[in-house]
Amino acid sequence: MSNVEIIGIDHGNSHIKTVSEVFPTGIKSLSTEPPFFEDVLEVKDAYYKIGGERLGVKNAKTEDEDFKNLTYVAVAKELKNRKLQEANVLLAVGLPPTRYGKEKQSYIDYFKEPEDVIYWYEQKPYHMMVAGVMVFPQCFAAIVDMIPGMGNKVVAVDIGSWTIDIVPIVNRKPETGSECTINDGIIPCMREIQNESVRLFNEKIEEHVIKEYIMTGRCSLPTEYKQIMDDKLRAFAEKVLKILREQGYSLKTTQFIFVGGGAGIIKNFTPDDPSNFQYRLDVRANAKGYETLAKIAMKRG
Repeated sequence: MSNVEIIGIDHGNSHIKTVSEVFPTGIKSLSTEPPFFEDVLEVKDAYYKIGGERLGVKNAKTEDEDFKNLTYVAVAKELKNRKLQEANVLLAVGLPPTRYGKEKQSYIDYFKEPEDVIYWYEQKPYHMMVAGVMVFPQCFAAIVDMIPGMGNKVVAVDIGSWTIDIVPIVNRKPETGSECTINDGIIPCMREIQNESVRLFNEKIEEHVIKEYIMTGRCSLPTEYKQIMDDKLRAFAEKVLKILREQGYSLKTTQFIFVGGGAGIIKNFTPDDPSNFQYRLDVRANAKGYETLAKIAMKRG
């Protein structure tokens, strides 16, 4: 398959990530043509404003057109970075390891239709021909480039918006059947922070403020609000470590690699700095891994 653009997309509950772009999952249908076209998608004679407040968590991301439309935007952003407006595109996407077998085909069917689509993003036309869809296990994808330098056993922990994926890597290969997914990611933690802030001060801390604090440690809020975030984020880090202990891993001797948006919580809100903890803080790591795995698959034929 020649002249194909491989585009890796991580469809998070909070953000869409590609190898070079990160943007919120917010999408709002517009009833008429808007006066301004910044962050506006036009497809099938409909207009959508992209960005702002994230989508609510869905039972399945394939249940409606939202994530398909967000995919069009992700492809447009990547094609623009590659100085293209038309391309045969191989979509490389991912699923939690424990849902991979059950949902893989539904993802392929969802993202491959329509196979030929013309749309506009920020009034610029794009023509995408879907050359194929490849689905890979998230978490493993985020650390695939680190595998050659790994020891005999490493446990990858992907802390996302809604799920925590735990994937043991033994002899540089995923240990099939030992992976697990816990539905207890960053979003419930942020809700706890907001609820506590309202309870104590009748004021809500916005999600984007919490996310900025997680990623950078910076916060312009008064000390009492920062204290709420510190307390809840430390409790979340402790909960993640408790989950790992309950899965049978030693926090002293097991080698861990923490990835995803929540990796920074473990790094910054765990009292010690254990030598057996590594961190991949790039939230685009899964998207980059999907592209790497797709290139490997294409070479193998």
